[in-house]
Amino acid sequence: MTRPLSVAVAGLGTVGAGVLRMLRDNADIIAARAGRPVAVTAVSARDRTRDRGVSLAGLRWYDDPAALAADPAVDAVVELIGGADGAARALVLAAITAHKPVVTANKALLAVHGGALASAAEAAGVTLAFEAAVAGGIPVIKALREGLAGNRITRVSGILNGTCNYILTVMRERGREFAEVLAEAQKLGYAEADPSFDIDGIDAAHKLAILAALAFGRPVAFGDVHVEGIREVSALDIAYAGELGYRIKLLGIARAAEGGIETRVHPCMVPQSAPIARVDGVFNAVVAEGDHVGRVMLEGRGAGAGPTASAVVADLIDLARGRATPVWGAGSGALSNAPSLPIGAHVGTYYLRLMVVDRPGVIADVTAALRDAGISLESMIQRGRAPGEAVPVVLVTHETDETSMRAALTRIAALDAVLEKPVLIRIEPA
Repeated sequence: MTRPLSVAVAGLGTVGAGVLRMLRDNADIIAARAGRPVAVTAVSARDRTRDRGVSLAGLRWYDDPAALAADPAVDAVVELIGGADGAARALVLAAITAHKPVVTANKALLAVHGGALASAAEAAGVTLAFEAAVAGGIPVIKALREGLAGNRITRVSGILNGTCNYILTVMRERGREFAEVLAEAQKLGYAEADPSFDIDGIDAAHKLAILAALAFGRPVAFGDVHVEGIREVSALDIAYAGELGYRIKLLGIARAAEGGIETRVHPCMVPQSAPIARVDGVFNAVVAEGDHVGRVMLEGRGAGAGPTASAVVADLIDLARGRATPVWGAGSGALSNAPSLPIGAHVGTYYLRLMVVDRPGVIADVTAALRDAGISLESMIQRGRAPGEAVPVVLVTHETDETSMRAALTRIAALDAVLEKPVLIRIEPA
């Protein structure tokens, strides 16, 4: 029998335990597809005593994760520690230096240090694989880097965070407010005790930076992603979105535009008829658009032990077979230097909701601010009368640029009849 691929796993949380379980449960089909057995022989984690629901008997244990890379009996290293720096980064660098391939699910590490790590892996002649880093069990990395390799990608977008998608789904279905649904999501385990990375859009931005690098063949540029989260999305705006024929989703969007690449994460209104509008709950979805293939959509579970372990094991099968692809789809010398575009360059249509004092002249003042910024209106919703009281006014613009919209918004927010911070949500086409 061909010698097994000996694997070391650092990090034995939900995903790490899931990888061990999958490699054992599906050992026969994995060996058949890999051309040889794939076996975990060494592990590292913070707590030796914790019951992880999977036997660790017979495995070599290392307290220092980086020591896994020095184990002469280890062929490949799986990094499931997490975090952009610290032990995760040290382990990956140690493995590359030791000329051992690495499989990681660490989107933060790749988003922040992916350029340097890719260069190091290329120089060492080893594979750095990361199918599990974006959208869990959805094979979006392989789709972009391999399946769509012959296409010029024009746009890649998607629902990249299941926590946010779950919260927005429940808010829409039950008419509840953000804080209440977040608390429920935490109790159910869909949101962390500190949910900031999820609800503030950082997690989705890490993943989008990786997708943009793959889609457009350029170095990863996380610092250039415009990021907004969902804290300020209200049940009222979700209800108005439905009335206008839209649903609100937190999307990551990377698009080739005139002059460079646009990368942004923020709440969007998408048409109810769009396939991505119907992706609900904790599910993720990614849509890629190529010049020859057209539009391709992948949907599935974006997190969890099973889906993420599935992606890790797929990378291990590639390693066992000797299949290798440059980290960003092309060698460093062939990567594009296309610049990142600022959010001010974005052109699109907008939803604007104001809470104003119901008195004569208010709408005239608002529309004057829009007119002076060169912005025209497609529609407006203002119902009933409540003289002297606060009432909502909803405006939908025709296509305009972000800089003009922001200028008008600053002027509108300064009006004494505007009682709350205006709500601005970008509208995305189907």
